[in-house]
Amino acid sequence: MIEVRGRVDDGFEDVREEFAACLAEEPDDPGSQLVAYVDGRRVVDLYGGDDITADTLTGIFSVTKGATHIVVAQLVQEGVLELDAPVATLPFPLTLRELLGHRSGLIGVDGGFTLAELADDEMLAERLRAQRPFWTPRSAYGYHALVIGALVGAELRQVTGLSVQKLFAKRLGGRDLFLGLPEDEEPRFRPVLPATDAEPLRDPASLMAVAFNTSVDLVDFANDRNVRALGQASAGGIGNARGVAQLYAEALRTLDPATITTFATPYSLGPDMVTGETDHFGIGFETVAHDYPFLSARAFGHAGAAGSLGWADPEVGVGYGYVRRRMGFPGPENQRLGAAVVRAARLRRG
Repeated sequence: MIEVRGRVDDGFEDVREEFAACLAEEPDDPGSQLVAYVDGRRVVDLYGGDDITADTLTGIFSVTKGATHIVVAQLVQEGVLELDAPVATLPFPLTLRELLGHRSGLIGVDGGFTLAELADDEMLAERLRAQRPFWTPRSAYGYHALVIGALVGAELRQVTGLSVQKLFAKRLGGRDLFLGLPEDEEPRFRPVLPATDAEPLRDPASLMAVAFNTSVDLVDFANDRNVRALGQASAGGIGNARGVAQLYAEALRTLDPATITTFATPYSLGPDMVTGETDHFGIGFETVAHDYPFLSARAFGHAGAAGSLGWADPEVGVGYGYVRRRMGFPGPENQRLGAAVVRAARLRRG
């Protein structure tokens, strides 16, 4: 049986039990971490598995998008960005709101990207500007899995003169989540491991194959030092559950209620052209309450391909971070763990 280490506050013992049960169901799991804040206080700090501690860092894939979009939300709140302003860095009419709603149609490029291109947001943005969209912009939406950070980042450089990575470091740095992992932090990194039951994509000509750039394996992407060093703003972040949960706790502290409502409200409705999921996005963030019904309608966050997940729910004051090393899209463990955290948070708040 995998040993659960770490601590929980009084009243959160059920979260520890649920975490232990999840680990016991996957005896080959190389490890995972679970952290939660309530009203700015860390109340859950758990980890378990081989070669993993509370400080271990690994690839968090699209949880990175949440970090990028918290920066965007802060800039919108401050009036630096305007959601309904046209995006100056695209060759066709589109507002920032529509771009954040995954409506540009620029999900990839013909022939795909190389690993070196995928690592570098500026290279991605340059190639995307020359690409014909895969559907008429504004007419539909589809998950910009590996490129939304590059497209948004190009606009941020245009407006602020700074990259997403520099803005993140300036505003939200100092925690265990990096958009650009320094060399001296490398000893804490542990590689993402491939899924044990991975299935190949059946249709290499599909929009899914374009958006996920299937010529480059996602595990190789996350474990590439150049990706880690550059901190690609869609999926190249490196972190742990402490860093993810603290990020969302900070978002609850710095974003006002109106901003949270704007970004969390479902925006891109109907079927996703890439994934087929429905009603998938607010402004940038995933509509996490759609997938996790124990959350309020004002919750916001983003999942990652290795099964990692981060979210905040202002109705219960929770910032949540779950990080695992084995590839596998977020599954039932986050349903159980998140629900246990919310139940305990509600009891604490009375």
